[in-house]
Amino acid sequence: MAFPAYIPFVEHLGFELHRMADGEAELQMDLQHAHMNSFSVAHGGVTMTLLDVAMAHAARAGHGPDPFAAPGVVTIEMKTSFMRPGEGRLRAIGRLLHRTSTMAFCEASVLTMAGELCAHATGTFKYMRALPGRERAIRPFSGPKPE
Repeated sequence: MAFPAYIPFVEHLGFELHRMADGEAELQMDLQHAHMNSFSVAHGGVTMTLLDVAMAHAARAGHGPDPFAAPGVVTIEMKTSFMRPGEGRLRAIGRLLHRTSTMAFCEASVLTMAGELCAHATGTFKYMRALPGRERAIRPFSGPKPE
């Protein structure tokens, strides 16, 4: 399944969107050498990014009947706990817990393909249709990657 918006960093990391509906999102990724820390397991930053993207997509999936038409979200805060090292192929499940007209409260877990919990996070996201960029000019939310 294609991501609803082109995010170069997510593409660079090799994340795959497997499901996005009804306030939930599932992403998967194969860990590569560049994703590792000095212990040869998933770097915490990769794991946290996977959690963040899973929650953001869950927030968009809870915004209406067509999650691909939902506004973008920005992360306001995130708390992460690590339980075990991430190795091999990882799966992230994000869930929308509660939403208002402007905010989404979510959680996500990263698991091994055997179902072992690697990390868990909670996060708060703000719905945005545009974002101030350089010189505070408004930059609209971008859709799928241009061909």
